[in-house]
Amino acid sequence: MDSYVYKYSVCIKDKKESDKLSEPMVWIGIYIAVASCVCIIAMAADLVHGFRNKKFWFPCKYFSLNAASITVIAIAMKLPVDLTSPMPRYPDQEAKIVSLMFMYTMMVNLMPSLASMDDKTLLANMIGLCILVITICVNICIQVNTGVIHNAFIVSGDFDVYYGFAYPACYIMCMILFLLMIMISLSLTISTSKEIIESKYQATNKILLNDESPENMPTVGKLRRHVRRYWVMAETGSPQFGVASNPLCTASGVFCVLILLDYYAMVSYILFGPYGIKTLLFDFKLESPYKWSTTAILITHSIGAVVGSIAPISRCFSVFSFKLGTKWVEKYIIESDTDIFWIQKLHEWKQSPVVFLSNNRRLKSFIYISKNIFLSLFIWFQTVIVGLCKFYCFVMTIVPALMISCFTYKTQLAEETDDIDEDLSRYVLQIDNEPELLKKALKGISKSLNSFISKAEKEQNNNLLELLDKFTEFKGVEIFDTDNVQSLLPAELVNSWSLPIVTLTCVAVSIPNIREDIVKSLLSSVGEGLSFTHLVEESLNCTSEYVNLRKASMSLWHEVEYKCKWLHNPLAKNVFDGKAATEIVEWFSDKAKEIVTKINERTNRELAENPPYKLLAANSMYRITQTILLRFQSNTEPITKKQLFSHLNGMIADIFCACFTNLPRVITMRCHESVIEKREASVRVAAKLLGKTTKIIEKLEKCDKVPSMDDDKMAYIDEWRLYMKQSIP
Repeated sequence: MDSYVYKYSVCIKDKKESDKLSEPMVWIGIYIAVASCVCIIAMAADLVHGFRNKKFWFPCKYFSLNAASITVIAIAMKLPVDLTSPMPRYPDQEAKIVSLMFMYTMMVNLMPSLASMDDKTLLANMIGLCILVITICVNICIQVNTGVIHNAFIVSGDFDVYYGFAYPACYIMCMILFLLMIMISLSLTISTSKEIIESKYQATNKILLNDESPENMPTVGKLRRHVRRYWVMAETGSPQFGVASNPLCTASGVFCVLILLDYYAMVSYILFGPYGIKTLLFDFKLESPYKWSTTAILITHSIGAVVGSIAPISRCFSVFSFKLGTKWVEKYIIESDTDIFWIQKLHEWKQSPVVFLSNNRRLKSFIYISKNIFLSLFIWFQTVIVGLCKFYCFVMTIVPALMISCFTYKTQLAEETDDIDEDLSRYVLQIDNEPELLKKALKGISKSLNSFISKAEKEQNNNLLELLDKFTEFKGVEIFDTDNVQSLLPAELVNSWSLPIVTLTCVAVSIPNIREDIVKSLLSSVGEGLSFTHLVEESLNCTSEYVNLRKASMSLWHEVEYKCKWLHNPLAKNVFDGKAATEIVEWFSDKAKEIVTKINERTNRELAENPPYKLLAANSMYRITQTILLRFQSNTEPITKKQLFSHLNGMIADIFCACFTNLPRVITMRCHESVIEKREASVRVAAKLLGKTTKIIEKLEKCDKVPSMDDDKMAYIDEWRLYMKQSIP
């Protein structure tokens, strides 16, 4: 009897210890659900980005393959790799299966992001993904063999409930492994595809550079034509678009449909099965250590599987809308061999010599033969994977392809493209010799550009246009500074476009007795204008001294706009109440001189290579205020505050207008991005800049006072001042 009591007490103690040890499992389940939500939000953000930009092949912007995403995915996949925790209930088992579905959809969503990496990053990320996927698959096999994932009868009250999950787990695991092989196969073609696209881009770009626009065409029209051509090149030549339209990615999307159908079968079994949702979810007495958090994981992963399936399936239809033509079926029936493009990189590796560290001939021969055998097997593997994907896509899409081909043929006969003033098909960049993109697709690309520019045009700042109406034939460019002001520095600094504008604005907003709405309008217009000015400086003023000036102006403007201060000195109008206009200017001049002198004393008047932004801002303020005082000191009557405000506005407008004469050149330069991964974003910046500055460019085109200077000299404000001084009779 005592022995029985002792054993019973030991069992009770073991159970309590086991329960205590399993308490953190609920929090681990919550941790898994949170990590899954992060992945879902990132995929949903990519969906929103694709819909907003009318890119229904959904490029990867937020959810891409990198060390961070692999880590988060590994956390989200904790449930499928759990080897020891018992999972007796239906939702426990289903949570593991749905987790595998979620893993598949995440992998498919990550495929386009492979094209955004260089070779080293791609290799590192693919190794990380392979380790994660293989670990998951090995653990699933172990769980099936040990019975953690099983097919079984469970007695629940009056029911003998049968549910089987071992077979679906093995099926989805095989699909994940096959998808991993597809991703490895795809990663082997990324470098080659970029080289092909880049060579075609350079050839087309060379033709465009020699192409001359009609002389009577306005500047805005020339820019629209130029941006439209490069927009087509950037859209169709995007590495991510190339991957999304790839047969391997298309096949993965088709497989995703099958995975989703399997998921819906499981959901239907719960909702409409013979046992009912209450029996399957709540009537089992046994419970996993994750407890109710398993349900949270199940719901989260179910939502993730659905959200993650949208992009891959949409990419399939997007590819059809871009690529299917009347010759599509003929192409896939006649061309059964794998293009050299798919195995080009492997052939290059096979033919490349091996660097040996040893002089042993047998070792060299062994390594050489092993390398050839390994790469020959890999070439065969690549050929099989590509062939299977192409064949599977052909079998699964033959009927819709024929329907779309017939429909396209009829619509092409009746479709007119009068709104496109030139044939854009020659600017389409394709990897292989596929049929030309349909006119409807090209028309859609052109429409997306027009819509993008029109949207940007609506964002034009009317306050900025009103400010530019005050310009006085660029006179302010010459008079904002003068050589008659004695320098406070051992070597005089160059001038930039933005820093004088911010400095003049600081003085203007501090003048009292000026209507508040006028001051707010000035701040709004200067803020909008500086965004364009910084683009001009970033594109044309690239040396370190100009970069320092641009950073100083940005820091100073942030302080003015959000804190209403200049170098920690308040610009509130009540600070200057009772002061005359010249006294306000003198206050800024004295304060600037004080700051420059203090910095000079600390540095022994040695001008550093990267001077502090306070020195740059204070020196600019000193020279500009001294110039204003020198200009008005000979006046018989003192200048009023309104006259000073008007004078400052005029100089700001003149500097803006002179800077904005470089906008057409900046827009053109933004179209010519050398890095293939950044090309699409750069062209979008050019298109947006064109839309937001259309009226400004048209306004300056009508001005007959723009000096006839070289383009390189027009990029610098000091060159403008020098030219205007030399032009004075």
